[in-house]
Amino acid sequence: MVRDGYLYAAALSAAAIACGIVAGPWLAAPWLVLAAFCLYFFRDPERQIPVGDLCVSPADGKVVRVHRETDGRTRISVFLNIFNVHVNRAPIGGQIRSARYSPGRYRMAHLDAASIENERNTLVIGDTDGGQTVEVTQIAGLIARRIVCHKAQGDVVRKGERIGLIKFGSRVDVVLGPEWELAVKRGDKVAGGSSVLARRD
Repeated sequence: MVRDGYLYAAALSAAAIACGIVAGPWLAAPWLVLAAFCLYFFRDPERQIPVGDLCVSPADGKVVRVHRETDGRTRISVFLNIFNVHVNRAPIGGQIRSARYSPGRYRMAHLDAASIENERNTLVIGDTDGGQTVEVTQIAGLIARRIVCHKAQGDVVRKGERIGLIKFGSRVDVVLGPEWELAVKRGDKVAGGSSVLARRD
């Protein structure tokens, strides 16, 4: 469980108690439902991280886009609905070469334009061999209003390690170089840290 879940649930439970005292149990019920949902939303299950020269999904959700960029790299977009686990994970192991936050809009996260127009936070991770890099971007959505990232430039991460989360509906993009062989397609459902997005010889 992410710590934020306990904080939200405690605040909503307090509101439920206050409503129950002042106005009766029927008005308290919706607040208790919201408190229970927050505990569910901020769950943080352990994942089995696959071994090998692999790029794993940075998030739970559905692959909504697989797009070849003009520079030859491939962008894979994973959309998270409010029922998915929202903890984000490092797609590969290595050192964070750069960390860049970009303010922006709050368009629906499944739209293609969200990658360049929405509020986002981008980490560029150099692999453990010091060669190729993989880019992972946390993107806010229509409902999401808070991107949380626990990592900074210079930090070293393991493949599948937790790097942050996005609160209440969002999207995460991964950009891979041509050296990677894709293992997913549009429409696939993936799990953060355990589903393989691509392989490299």
